[in-house]
Amino acid sequence: MNRIVSLIASSTEIVCALGLEDRLVGRSHECDYPLSVSRLPVCTAPKFATEGTSGEIDRRVKGLLQQALSIYRVDADLLKQLRPTHIITQTQCEVCAVSLKEVEAALRDWITPGAAAEASPILIPLAPNALSDIWADIRRVADAMGVSERGRALVQQLQERMAAIAKKNERPAVRPRAAAIEWIDPLMAGGNWMPELIGMAGGVNLFGEAGKHSPWMTWEALIQADPDVILILPCGFDIPRTRKELPALTAHPAWPALKAVREKQVYLLDGNQYFNRPGPRLAESLEILAEIFHPDRFRFGHEGTGWIRI
Repeated sequence: MNRIVSLIASSTEIVCALGLEDRLVGRSHECDYPLSVSRLPVCTAPKFATEGTSGEIDRRVKGLLQQALSIYRVDADLLKQLRPTHIITQTQCEVCAVSLKEVEAALRDWITPGAAAEASPILIPLAPNALSDIWADIRRVADAMGVSERGRALVQQLQERMAAIAKKNERPAVRPRAAAIEWIDPLMAGGNWMPELIGMAGGVNLFGEAGKHSPWMTWEALIQADPDVILILPCGFDIPRTRKELPALTAHPAWPALKAVREKQVYLLDGNQYFNRPGPRLAESLEILAEIFHPDRFRFGHEGTGWIRI
């Protein structure tokens, strides 16, 4: 029987969606869905204080990176006690979640050349840069666990669900021009899979490129683009916490003059539970965007939980 430690929230969701929750023996501090995984031992912790404003968090993280220090702490002793056969991590972003490098460093004295196969867990590093990578990651996890058919079926189900929304948006009368803000202070736009989701939902993405890391953006660029819709979904923040961060945006002199603000087309989205997690719930993320962009065409029931208008 496989014994899985998942060190990223999205991979925990993938494992559970594949029907393998009973094989999980450990998780990261960010793994909180489904709620039943809260029973699992927590194997990681951030090395920086996570409370405070987005600006304060940004400075703490950059301070660690400038010292060439890792962002997260991996409990190597606990991992050894759990005796996993597989450890799932990621190579996409060292800031967003525990990385392969951090896991390898924590297990340096455990995973050694020539060690017995049963003593060395298999590391599965996911690399979700775009939607196609996420589908490949789901299949990769399924293959590693010996449930390849389940992986193919899950990917097909998610793709068909999302394709139905995209097909309905092939020729919308209006395609709102959208700015997705993934960090508030300093400003960062949504990249990676976010531009793809916006396009599938019937919008036009103004910042960030599909398959590339989320880029920093400037107020000057935001003002010049003057988006029809502004989506605020900071990485790791839920809606209440994002609301607390709003003064960093609304206090800017140019904020009231933006078209999206004037026309009440500014939305807070739960980035932590949906958009920031490259896993099965990106289907719900697409539904949220479709509801926002084309409320006359889509009603999935996410308003109030997945998104709110301000």
